[in-house]
Amino acid sequence: MRPDIEAIAEQVFIALADPSRRAILATLASGGPATATDLANRLPITRQAIAKHVALLADAGLVTAEPGERRRIRYRLRSAPMQVAQQFLAAMARDWDSSLDALKGHLDRQAGEATRPENDGPPTK
Repeated sequence: MRPDIEAIAEQVFIALADPSRRAILATLASGGPATATDLANRLPITRQAIAKHVALLADAGLVTAEPGERRRIRYRLRSAPMQVAQQFLAAMARDWDSSLDALKGHLDRQAGEATRPENDGPPTK
């Protein structure tokens, strides 16, 4: 896996770790671009806290700032970093799937060996 994919995925996971940031992303996803004031009106988070969280989301590439009317900054959701994180998780899942399949095969073979009789001769007394 390329290191840049890991770095992007790490930033996305850090950003998604906070419930307030997840709420901001969900609000932008459902309501479209918004200012920090708009977000503060829709969420139980102060405008100052919104600004702090949006800065981290922007660092992770999950939102972009664009000029709005009257010099207000509007934040728009970006899905590209989330897609990179999904690719990272899919690659890890494939690795886990092959390891878990190998373990299952091993355990199935052991279970099959345990149910076979030790020898085919007559029982001893």
